[in-house]
Amino acid sequence: MAAPSQSTPTSSTEPQPNPPFLSPQLASYFIAGGFAGAASRTVVSPLERLKIIQQVQPRNSDNQYKGVYRSLVRMFKEEGMRGFMRGNGINCLRIVPYSYVHHIMPKLTPLTLGAEQIRPKRLASGALAGICSVCSTYPLDLVRARLSIATASIPVSAASQAKLSSNNGAKVSLSSAYHTASSSVPLSELSIVGMTLKIVREEGGIRGLYRGLVATAFGVAPYVGINFAAYEFLRGVVTPPGKTGVARKLSCGALAGSISQTLTYPFDVLRRKMQVTGMKSSGLGIKYTGAIDALQGIVKTEGIRGLYRGLWPNLLKVAPSIATSFFCYELVKDYLVSRL
Repeated sequence: MAAPSQSTPTSSTEPQPNPPFLSPQLASYFIAGGFAGAASRTVVSPLERLKIIQQVQPRNSDNQYKGVYRSLVRMFKEEGMRGFMRGNGINCLRIVPYSYVHHIMPKLTPLTLGAEQIRPKRLASGALAGICSVCSTYPLDLVRARLSIATASIPVSAASQAKLSSNNGAKVSLSSAYHTASSSVPLSELSIVGMTLKIVREEGGIRGLYRGLVATAFGVAPYVGINFAAYEFLRGVVTPPGKTGVARKLSCGALAGSISQTLTYPFDVLRRKMQVTGMKSSGLGIKYTGAIDALQGIVKTEGIRGLYRGLWPNLLKVAPSIATSFFCYELVKDYLVSRL
């Protein structure tokens, strides 16, 4: 009679204790992902800032940021290494909550339940996790965009120059012909807290921190879907059985990322346009009332080409970003796991 009672605690019918929500091994993966994300964004920070500047600068104005190399040299001459890293701090800070939400969402949604996940469910789960992580960290992304252009010598639009001239009754001066000048941006506004408070104070409170969120959220699902499909296809071509080296894996990820980012890039341009449209006296062009209005305005004034402004620096940062992320992730993960 003792045997049955001894086997009872291990019976499959008894409820098993729930595993810890974040085990030590899982925590090491999470920490490694945070380090990898911060490192990859720091490496490509100059290209990321240049992309944002090119996305928002007015069309057909003099002294634009044109060409990747020339623009990076100009950025360095104007602001030095600080210009390369402008806005990178908050971009790295954004990695922690972004990665956390992106990690836990698949565990909270019923779309991922079951031992075997079919591809549509995995795709839907990834899209949902992406949307939630983007929405939860969106204010940080908007502040990052504002900091990126706060000290750039972006020329104002022709309409803004005319308005300045009519208001002042004189010719536009050199300093006012640009969106910013070094003396016109208070140091208090060049910090994360300072820029956040400025937006809240001047642009309708907390709501101002979510300007352009709709365009961003709509762009996540197609990005995840295209990236997933491209990676699955390229994996069979670039990394067939027996040929799964690191270089091939990195190439596969870089190609999939480039394809998905290129096809969904207009959503990114709309996001940036909406993020800066609320800036008072920015001189950066048309004030858009919404994502649809921005889309119509860009196509009308710049054509389809306007939806791909800043694409080159965006593509150039894909490969080094993925390589840095992969290297740092494996390095930190192996170090932490070995200490468990």
